[in-house]
Amino acid sequence: MSEILVVVSKIKKMVKEQGLRTGEDYITNLSAKVEGMIKQSVEKVKSEGKKKTLGAEDLL
Repeated sequence: MSEILVVVSKIKKMVKEQGLRTGEDYITNLSAKVEGMIKQSVEKVKSEGKKKTLGAEDLL
């Protein structure tokens, strides 16, 4: 993974509101999880071959 796929400022704000801080590894790993979820959704939709748009139902 070469880029961050989450809005870092929004994540940090949300965590800060709970009285905590975020380490850089948290953001990097969260982004990697998001990337994995997207890839799984894409593969699911491609294997079904019925549509071209990802929807909530495609989240695994």
